[in-house]
Amino acid sequence: MLKIAVIGSPETVMGFKALGLEACPVADAEEARKTLRHLTRDSEDYAIIYVEEQLAAQIQPEIDRYKDSPTPAIILIPGREGPLGLGQKALKDAVERAVGTDIL
Repeated sequence: MLKIAVIGSPETVMGFKALGLEACPVADAEEARKTLRHLTRDSEDYAIIYVEEQLAAQIQPEIDRYKDSPTPAIILIPGREGPLGLGQKALKDAVERAVGTDIL
């Protein structure tokens, strides 16, 4: 069975734990990078990994390694500070790659 994980600050990820997702609280970008690498190892079976936007901005090259692979889908979510617009931009870019033009 495929799993879903959330990487972010403790305040952001703990609410997802109540929904049955694997919560991965991290303190900084380096810890987020290590956690993402751990979750994406071949032995792990995560279909979706949510990453807090503030951390994603700092580890973008690591996230970009998975943008063209079907799994895991890495989806950016806003943190408690509010959205940075990175998640929306990533969705727009993915749709544009799939369709061939900007339809949003």
